[in-house]
Amino acid sequence: MNKSMKGCGLQMLKTIFMGTPEFAIPSLEIVDKNTDLKLIFTKEDKPNSRGNKIMNSPVKNYALENNISILQPSRMRDEEIISEIKKINPDLIVVVAYGKIIPKEIIEIPKYGIINVHSSLLPKYRGASPIHSAVINGDKETGVSIMYIEETLDSGDVILKEYCTIEEEDTLGTLHDKLKKIGAKGLEKAINLIESGKVIAEKQDESLVTFVKPISKEQEVIDWSDTKENIYNKIRGLNPFPGALSYYDDQIIKVYLSEKIDKEYDGEYGEIVEILNKKGPVVKVKNGGIILKEVKFQGKKSQSGIDIINGRKIILNSKFGK
Repeated sequence: MNKSMKGCGLQMLKTIFMGTPEFAIPSLEIVDKNTDLKLIFTKEDKPNSRGNKIMNSPVKNYALENNISILQPSRMRDEEIISEIKKINPDLIVVVAYGKIIPKEIIEIPKYGIINVHSSLLPKYRGASPIHSAVINGDKETGVSIMYIEETLDSGDVILKEYCTIEEEDTLGTLHDKLKKIGAKGLEKAINLIESGKVIAEKQDESLVTFVKPISKEQEVIDWSDTKENIYNKIRGLNPFPGALSYYDDQIIKVYLSEKIDKEYDGEYGEIVEILNKKGPVVKVKNGGIILKEVKFQGKKSQSGIDIINGRKIILNSKFGK
């Protein structure tokens, strides 16, 4: 739909968008297409992993490519930032994975409030790692919630939800890509409801609230004494970032793809108990085995399970652990 045609001649919503990573891009495209987008906020530029080049966020790149004004404040409470938003006087602010807390002074500015695309079915998984958590916990379903932003984290009334099945083979990466598209679809519906005055938002049931923190270094480490189901879910729930890790021959190894095997083995947890020439090495776990199908040794490129067998990177009866 062309912007000039939106609303059959009605004035378009004047908006501000706040977001940072790739997850936000489909939603940003919806806001740009369906509203009068005046300004984009994104987090500050950061150096790449080697520290020798400044990296723009995907949202910043979109703003530059489409000639949209952009701000990257270190503090949202700065008077000049609040003043700039007041000067625009937006009807609506849309937030998608911005990465900063929005203060009350800004929440109160837009005519229709601030709405957020959150990647879980609220009130489940409020907080920083909802997609990781859904996969790691072996959930069969997740989705996105389009909600109003309040001062308390992810506590606002929910305008609508979009649902998504989590397949057995889904990883963090594949589920992320599904949810960013589903989130944009839900956002477009929510904007239409706001424009037409048909929003009926529901309060969250506080008795059902769960919180998830950012993934910690401790959470990344594979416990080979755990069940094959839990280990398999952790590996796929941390793929591609930050990667489930273990220690092998005093090296850090990250495991990105695995397969469960329903077979009892002698030996110790974490021991390589079988070599499957067409798949990879098998590690003994609590109730069976885990086949290592894609791994990455520290400082090296990712390799298939077959490659590490052929290169004798991992051998029979060796063991993971410090």
